[in-house]
Amino acid sequence: MRLLFRVATSLLVTVVVIYAGIFLWTKVIHPAEDKLNSDDLTAVVTDTSPEATDPALASDVSGIWKATTKSTLGYRVKEVLGGLDTEAVGRTDQVTGELVIEASRLMAATFSVNVGTITSDSSKRDNQFTGNIMDVSTYPTADFVLTTPIDFGSIPLPGVQLTATATGDLTLHGVTRSVTFEVTTEYASNVIGVLGSIDITFADYGIANPSNAFVKTGDTGLLEFVLAFER
Repeated sequence: MRLLFRVATSLLVTVVVIYAGIFLWTKVIHPAEDKLNSDDLTAVVTDTSPEATDPALASDVSGIWKATTKSTLGYRVKEVLGGLDTEAVGRTDQVTGELVIEASRLMAATFSVNVGTITSDSSKRDNQFTGNIMDVSTYPTADFVLTTPIDFGSIPLPGVQLTATATGDLTLHGVTRSVTFEVTTEYASNVIGVLGSIDITFADYGIANPSNAFVKTGDTGLLEFVLAFER
């Protein structure tokens, strides 16, 4: 009886230690990064250099704008890790793309990301993400192409954010689907910033649910981004 009691106590202590470790890791040491928001959008268009604040350069945004490494794009997926709710977040700044603008109208827009450069706080998760989940050796990029021009109505003044609806083709894991989502843009310091997020249902793109014996996820995730474009 004493032996059984000791074994049960030892198992209970082990379970408590494991869950305490998971809690500390997910909630204290490595909590999920906040969702990209309007503050992040403002940050990518903030530049106090004299040439950046020249009002003559801010009078017309027509032309071709290229994505820069100020951009951030990644995923956000809800997880249950050892029984505790958390979020997996992976991000990269390796985004290419361009905007084609005529006055206040966005005539064309594209972006592409090297999926293999997206990293999280866990190398094990990253290996699963680039391997079994996204198969980057076969499908190295994720791509978006705007299919309907957007009229923002005006060129936003510094500190002013404009919101509109974007529709385009999103290609993930070799599958292309039409998506519609909200975007917010801000223009300052001769940089155009674009904030947005797209809800992703894994099955729509032939992506297997990434759950395993220890980590459980839902069937959906979020592709989120703040993109910075310079002329």
